Amino acid sequence: MDKVGRILLVGLISGLVLNYYFKFIEWLTGDKVYTLLLNVDYIPVLKNYTFPEWIEISFHMIVSFVLAFIYAWLWNRWKKPFLYTVLTALVIGMVIYPTTGFSDRTPEVTDLSALFWWQTGHLLYGWVVAWMLQRLYNKTGG
Repeated sequence: MDKVGRILLVGLISGLVLNYYFKFIEWLTGDKVYTLLLNVDYIPVLKNYTFPEWIEISFHMIVSFVLAFIYAWLWNRWKKPFLYTVLTALVIGMVIYPTTGFSDRTPEVTDLSALFWWQTGHLLYGWVVAWMLQRLYNKTGG
């Protein structure tokens, strides 16, 4: 598989890990983190439509693919790529979390339990991306 295919695989696997982690956490705790992951109520045109779950997952996966390419591009530019990948995933989680205020379906912005699960999911996502990219770049030599 060529490098582009491997980076797409990084986006696919890490995106699915985050997806199923949040689905499990929502099932286990009732915290609407999976609902928040798939939520598009904050996007002006899309908020007027109700999409089936598989379409909402597709939106999430597109973001994951784009992020995988951005992380891959930054990998050799950062001094500590593994750490920075994980940290930026946490930052992305913090930046996106307030969008929960735009929907009645998602957790309250002040819901600390949901915020905790949201951030642990993004920590997991960042770790999976970093681990896979590290393996990719160690195998291919950069």
